Amino acid sequence: MKHLEVVAAILEYDGKILCMERGRGKFDYVSFKYEFPGGKIEPGEAKHTAIERELREEMDVHVSVKESDLYMTVHHDYPDFSMTMYAFYCHLDKPDFVRKEHVDAKWMAPEDMPTLNWAPADVPIMKKLAGK
Repeated sequence: MKHLEVVAAILEYDGKILCMERGRGKFDYVSFKYEFPGGKIEPGEAKHTAIERELREEMDVHVSVKESDLYMTVHHDYPDFSMTMYAFYCHLDKPDFVRKEHVDAKWMAPEDMPTLNWAPADVPIMKKLAGK
């Protein structure tokens, strides 16, 4: 089974967290589900550099991330692949971004995030943020 190493950003502004909805993808079980933005780590790339690059490419968001900003690591097995996701906590100074790859985005209070339909790998992060 293919194994992916990915990074995700918990983008926080004014106490709210940015939740991004995926569009239709290759796999139905993650299509139109909410997630924390991010993507695959390139070979030889540091995790914090990967999250900075992904946010620039996907959303025109420029952040400075340190390895010490790691919030949690999730291991998840999907039917077609497994993944290790490193989620980094990133405070934003302004709530501006460009939605290039997602079909929807919502700024939500952490306690309200469980009302969304999350991609399974993102659920443990969402639950920890929401205090569930």
